[in-house]
This record gives sequence, structure tokens and C-alpha cells, in this order.
Amino acid sequence: MDEQDYKVKLEIFEGPLDLLLYLIKKEEVDIHEISMEKITKQYLAYINTFKLLNIDIAAEFILMAANLMYIKSRTLLPKSEQPPEEEGDEDDPRWDLIRQLIEYKKFKDAASFLLKREVEMDGAFAYQAEILKDETPPVLAEVSIFDLIRSFQNVLKRFEEAHDFGSIVDDRFTVADKIEMLMDRLQPGEAIRFENLFDEATTKAEVIVTFLAVLELMKLNQFVIRQNSILGEIEVERRVAGVSTAAELLGQFDG
Repeated sequence: MDEQDYKVKLEIFEGPLDLLLYLIKKEEVDIHEISMEKITKQYLAYINTFKLLNIDIAAEFILMAANLMYIKSRTLLPKSEQPPEEEGDEDDPRWDLIRQLIEYKKFKDAASFLLKREVEMDGAFAYQAEILKDETPPVLAEVSIFDLIRSFQNVLKRFEEAHDFGSIVDDRFTVADKIEMLMDRLQPGEAIRFENLFDEATTKAEVIVTFLAVLELMKLNQFVIRQNSILGEIEVERRVAGVSTAAELLGQFDG
């Protein structure tokens, strides 16, 4: 399998509004105070990373990118030079987007609350003979694909700053190669810091292929991603309940 032909297909992928809310949360600003210049720059950086990784993205991501650039250009224009068709009661060109984000966040928060209540009710009993010791592990922060992309961007940036690309060797690895190497490196139940997965990489292409392998192992339910706090350090753990050998997994992967 040639990594150049490999295309990531993620069922866990979220939409453009999710990405914008994630970027706003990362900046720790109120939705009403978003900087169009900063958020557009960060959003386009994610789009470029998706393209670098050959990730399939829905058309609405591209549409949102165009909309962000349009809103950004309008915020740079004096009011007297605003397009006539956009003139009206709303002077702030960001307002329509802000309104969409607020409404979307309301539905997202409501869905999250209902899911939490469902989980709580599933664990409720009408009668308990004895009080059991709570052995539930501490709840870790939710890790989204955007958290992973952010961490990958940081790894790639540090790698590019630390390496001289004047003498790059030929690319030697495929996604399947890296899947096998990661499965051999991590035993069932073992965890490692995300950035340490790339310690042995010698080329930018190897960094990219390693990350693609991690995404594939997540999709195959072999790796679980943990985070100690919101926007905190990410750990990768190999599931205990999974295939026992890399050869067995690669049989599924090739199929």
C-alpha cells in the first residue's frame, strides 16, 4: 500500500462549526469577542493540515473557509465601503456567524447533557443491598479529532524546526509498516505520550505516515486516546481487548 494513495476516512469526524467552537475554546474567549483574523488563520491552518494528511473533508468545510475569508475581508473595510447588499441594521459582519455558533452550541450542549443523563440512569438501581466502594477511574477530558490535529501540528512544527531537509532520505515507510511498528512498540494496556510516538522519525513524510497509522488504529478500535485536562497533554494507550498480533490486525487493514 502506497502512503501517497492513502486517504483517511474518519467516522468520528465533526463539522466546521465544531472546529470553530473548538478554536474559540482554545483561545479562551467569548463567542461574541472572536477575532476574525485570528480564527480564520487558525481554521485555514487546519484545512491545510487535512490536505497534507489527505483526509477526506466535507464540502461544508471549504464553504466555511470561504465564508470566513469573506467576513474577515469585510471587517477590514470601513463602514462607508461595505457592500450595498450587506448594509442593514447589523453593522457587525461577524454577527450571522456568531448567531450560528450560539445556536449550534445550545443544541450541542443539550445533546451532551442528555447523553450524560442517559449514562447516569443506566447505572442507577432501585435497591442496593450494600454500598459498594467507588472504583470508577477519574473522568478524563474528551479528546476530539481537533485535539489530535493540534498536537500533530505541534509535533510537525518542532520536527521541521529541528531537522535540516537539505539531505532527506527516500521515504521508507507505508501506513501498514507504521501500524505494525506501533503495535509492536505498545503492549496491550501500555500507554505513551503522543509526541513520543515520533521520536524515531527522520523525515517529515515519516511523521505524517506515523500519524495516519495512529488514526487508523483508533478507527480499528486498537488505540484509545486520553487527555489529562482540556487542551492538555495527550496519551495514546493500546487497548487490552483487541487483536493479539500486528499480523492479525494487518489482515483486517489490508482487507
